[in-house]
This record gives sequence, structure tokens and C-alpha cells, in this order.
Amino acid sequence: MISIEELVEPIKIYNPKADLDAIRKAYDYGLEAHTGQLRASGESYFIHPIEVARIVVQLKLDEATIKTALLHDTVEDTSSSLKQIENIFGPEVAQLVDGVTKLTNLQLSSLETKHAENFRKLFVAMSKDLRVLLVKLSDRLHNMRTIRALPLEKQVRKSRETMEIFAPLAGRMGMQSMREELEDLSFRVLNPEARNSIIRRFLTLRKETDDLIPKIINDINQQLGKENLNARVTGREKKPYSIWRKMQDKKEGFTRLSDIFGFRIVTDKETDAYIAMGAVHRRWRAVPGRFKDYISHPKSNGYRSIHTTVSGRDGKRVEVQIRTNEMHEVAESGVAAHWSYKDGERVKNPFVVDPFKWLRGLSEGFIQSENPSDFFEHVKLEMFQDQVFCFTPKGEVIKLPRGATPIDFAYAIHTGIGDSCVGSLVDGQRVPLWTKLKNGQSVSIIRSAAQKPQSSWESMVFTGRAKSAIRRRLREEHRSENIKVGKEIARVSLKKIGKKSTEKALNTVAKKLSFGNSDDVLAALGSVELTGDELIRILYPKKVTGLSLPSFGARKLSFMGLKPGQEAKTASCCMPIPGERIVGVAIRKEGITIHAIDCDCLGDLDDNLEHWIDLRWPEGDIQTSHPTCLTISMYNGMGVLGRICTLIGERGANITNIDFCDRKPDFYKIIIEIHVKDLKHLSDIMTSIEVDSDISVVERTREILQRVEPGEIKSMVN
Repeated sequence: MISIEELVEPIKIYNPKADLDAIRKAYDYGLEAHTGQLRASGESYFIHPIEVARIVVQLKLDEATIKTALLHDTVEDTSSSLKQIENIFGPEVAQLVDGVTKLTNLQLSSLETKHAENFRKLFVAMSKDLRVLLVKLSDRLHNMRTIRALPLEKQVRKSRETMEIFAPLAGRMGMQSMREELEDLSFRVLNPEARNSIIRRFLTLRKETDDLIPKIINDINQQLGKENLNARVTGREKKPYSIWRKMQDKKEGFTRLSDIFGFRIVTDKETDAYIAMGAVHRRWRAVPGRFKDYISHPKSNGYRSIHTTVSGRDGKRVEVQIRTNEMHEVAESGVAAHWSYKDGERVKNPFVVDPFKWLRGLSEGFIQSENPSDFFEHVKLEMFQDQVFCFTPKGEVIKLPRGATPIDFAYAIHTGIGDSCVGSLVDGQRVPLWTKLKNGQSVSIIRSAAQKPQSSWESMVFTGRAKSAIRRRLREEHRSENIKVGKEIARVSLKKIGKKSTEKALNTVAKKLSFGNSDDVLAALGSVELTGDELIRILYPKKVTGLSLPSFGARKLSFMGLKPGQEAKTASCCMPIPGERIVGVAIRKEGITIHAIDCDCLGDLDDNLEHWIDLRWPEGDIQTSHPTCLTISMYNGMGVLGRICTLIGERGANITNIDFCDRKPDFYKIIIEIHVKDLKHLSDIMTSIEVDSDISVVERTREILQRVEPGEIKSMVN
């Protein structure tokens, strides 16, 4: 554990005017408060706050932030109160500690509505003081550096959360070094085999090239010397995760990537940066399409640099970044540079953006959003994406994330323009609305007063702002239909646990999910934003564990033809139901699996016929219902989905899931997961649906819908 003097030594250099005694006091207070507490590794717990403070000091932040880092876990994990912190260290530190504590308590990786709501509230609160996030990012960085002491399950959960939330946040704030380290530490847990493979390739490449980096640095220095430029040149290998992501995105092998090596030229003046660029291009051939000038078009977090890729020594493609010293400081620290000190004074860097500008822009228009999940999605989209710059016919610049379409462009200008969009002209040419926009294009939106947002638009747009606006308008138009469908889903969901759908029950759900009223709950059920199972969990959490809810996937059953004591499970690839012929397949590791006789997977097992077992469904099957799915193409009209749900319910089947897999202006294609007694029961249901004049196709789908529980975040790493 480092001493307080080791911690304050660098502070004396960049901020000699800091109140070091106050920092020592916070150190002593934190040490005493955490006495007796241990980390998962067995070390003293106070090692963690000190290391967080050390990261904050490396960012050259102010003394209030350093004290907050030392005290950030005292309110959460010790007997200290926020009032005590305020009395001893003042209201500024107390407010920062409170903000970090609240952020720690939020389950940011969860997609449940209540957590999305917390995430939105957090962004509103952080707009008052972004130093809360700087401490939390430092906290997460040290936790990731020491994550190996945790159980594997917790390592995976924390790593996914880091990859999903904290690394993109660091990147969006311009803190690229921290982002790269957070990503790579997460990558080490989530996909260790891939990471080790990249590292092995690097080792092989070093042997083959005899350590190419110093040679290329020398080549660049010689070329800059010819221009009499005073510049600092550095080089490095890219982080394993950065390489892996590019390999996945570009579908290319390791040796074909153009920027495995990265080199940086830091100059004194902006004009020197462009001279250096010219020198590099004269010495080596530039790779077409790999040039970006972020000096003339800075990123929203203040990042400025020239990026170019050239064919360097021995034909190896290398990326070169060129920027000034001031630009480099912002590139390393991002918005944290706003609080940095030098020689006891706040640094006045002309390239540091207002630290709250991005946060305000991010949450603008979503603070009052009626759907917190829309806000949550918008935030994640904004954090992950680089930007493209397009022009209106009047020459105004519109910033959009890469991958945005003309509909995104229209909504970025004004919601009314987006709602009335019927077409677009890009550089004077008519293009489809799903066209991805590129840097520098001029976009003109064609409008019609009679136009309304179409359900198909949602799959065309990329920005959270556009998605939210489209969903809001569609909800308004289809609200009455969704409420009708929601009533049926609520009825059948609660009926399977012996309960009734009442106004009081729905109002209870509305209160817990921060909805306005019971109709909002029904509308959410009808639009599949809320599922019937989630409804049960909210109203009757204790019943869920003891409840025999329909199981999704393979189930163990007894069949005629098995030996005494033997059990078999139904195959998830075909999910057979009573009334259709079945066959058992005995596999040593998996046991006996039951397939429908026409299951496609049986073709792969023809060579092992000796493992096939002739089985029959048990007479008087004790299972009350069996899962299956129907794929339905239906007219997009008022009340059609409601009629389908009612028909299924009236025929004694439960609806357990609905997936809108294809939405077009005229027809919807949906997959409904239901539980039936047998093949005859299923046939009766399909016949009753098929006779509806608004139904085009009704087919049985063999494979059960994949279910994603609330709070589960899909890994970003394959």
C-alpha cells in the first residue's frame, strides 16, 4: 500500500498550491474508516481508494476530486455518513461522494425499465458535476486491473458491464487511453483465447520483423529532419482488443490489417502538423480512403488530430496520428483536461471543450422522454459511434453517428421534419431512405403533410433520437390496439398462476415501473415492451420460484419405451408435442433426446442408427401443456393482433412470448410462442386463426423463441 507522501509527491509538481494537509486528512479518515475490511484478494480494502486516487492524480485533477477518490466508498461500505463527510470535508466533496455512491448502486448493465430510469436520472445529475464520473471511471479501472480475485461469474458480469457502459463512456469523453485499457482488461476475461491468439501473433510478428517499431520511428524522424521540424515521434502496437475488433469488423486476417502498428507525431504548432503530414506522404504512399482530418473537423469531445495510413517499411501498413502538444493533452485526458493543473494554475487549453457540452447534447430531448429505455438506448448508441458530418441545403452542418440515414438526418433537424419525411436527395440525387450517409454529403429532405412515421422506419434509422420519435408516434397511433392486446396478455399470464387481471394489480405495476396508469402498462404489454412473465415477477415475486411456469427449451419427461428409471428430454430444435411420431436418440454425454420423426437434425444422425430408440408419448400425459411457436403474417390493421390473441386464449392455450420479426407498412410477420396440449389442440388453434380474413399465412415454427431475461446484457465479444 502506497503512503500518503507517495500519493502527494506528484501533486506538488503539477499543483504546488494544493491544500496537501486536507488531502492527508482525507487519507487518514479513509484509512481509519476501512480498518479491518479486506478485498476479495485478501489485501487491505483501503488499497483500492488509494489506487483510485493515484489514477485521479495521474489525470492532474483538483484536490476536491482527489479527496473524493480517497473517500468514495466510505458512505457505501463503512459506518460513515454523508453528513459526517460534509462536516469534515465540506459540501463540495460530500456532493461528489454522494454522486459516486449513487452511481455505484445503479445496476447500469440492466435493461429493465427501472434501471433505465435510474440511468437517465444519473445523466441529469452528472450534468451538474462530471467529476463524479471521472472518479467512477478511475474506480472501475482499478477494479478491472484486480478483477482476477473475483469468482469467474462475477468477473464476466463486471467485464460485460465495463465493455457495455464504462469503456464507451471513457471513449466518448475523449479519454482514449483509459478506454483502451478498460476494453482490453474486459477482453481478457470475456474472450481469453482470442486475446492470447492476438498476443501470440504479435510475438511471431516481432521475430519476423526484428522489432519494426524503432526502425519506423527512425525513418519518420529522418524525414521530419529534412523539413527542419521539431516534433516528438512515438510508436506502439495496438491493444489486442482493438486488433480483434478490427478483424471482426473488416472480416480480415491479422496480417491484412493496416493499423496493427500506431505512430504519433506531436508538433509545437498546428501548421507544423500539416507540414509533418506532407513529409510523411512524400516519403511513403498514402493508403486511399484512410485519411481523416479531425483538426479541421474536431470530434464532439474536443479530439483533434490528423489520421493517415501509409505503406511503410517493407510494405507494412502503419497508422500515423499527427497533432500538437495541446491537442495531445486533450487526446489523452479528454474532458478531464478541463480540471487539470500545471504549476498550480488551471490549464487553459484552447481545445478543451465544455465538459458538460456533450452530456447536455446527449440528454437533450430525452430528459422528459416518456420511455426511459429509449433514453438508455440512445445513450449507448451515442457513446459507441463515431460521427459523420453532413450539410443542409443552406450549408448548416449536422453531426450524426456513422451509419445514420436520411431519416436520422431529418429527425436531427426537427421531429416534425422527420415525421413528414417521404424521400431524400443526397448530393442532388434521389436515394432510398435507408441509404447510409457519408462525410461531406449534402442532404435535402422531401416532405409531405400527409406523411406519418411508418413501422418499417425503425429498422432504417440508427440514432436513438429518431428511434424514440418513431416509437412515440407509433405508440400514439396504435395505443388503443396495444391496450386491447395487453388486456389479453395480462389475463392469460395471470390466469396461469390462478390470479385475475384487475385494475388494482395493473396500477401496482404502473407505480413500480414509473408508468402513468394501468393503460400504460397494458399498452406496454401489447407492444411487447413488457412481457407477461415480467408482469408476474413484479406482482408476485415469491410465487415465481415455487411456480411451475412453462419451461422454455428441453424438458425431462417419461416416455413409453424407456427402461425403468430412464428419463428423456425433448429436443429444442424441433420441440415435439403429443400426437406426432417421435424417436429417441441416446448420446452418452447428453442422455436421451426426443426428436419429432421429421426433425431436420435426424439427418445428421443417420450413421448412428443403433442409438435410435422407438418411443411413444405416455398415455394420459401428465404434462398439461407443451411449448411451440406459430409464424403468422397478418394485415397491419386495427384490432387484428387483438383478435388473434383472443382466439388463442378462448381455445385454452397460453401465449408466453410474441416477437415482431418483420414490420412493413401493410403487413406484419410475427412469431407467437404458445403452450398447447397436443397436435390436435395446435391444429384447432391454427385453423381458427387461418379463417380470419386479415391473416395471410399461419405456419408452425419448430424452434422456440430465444428468451433474454431482464438485466442480461449480450456480450460484445464473440
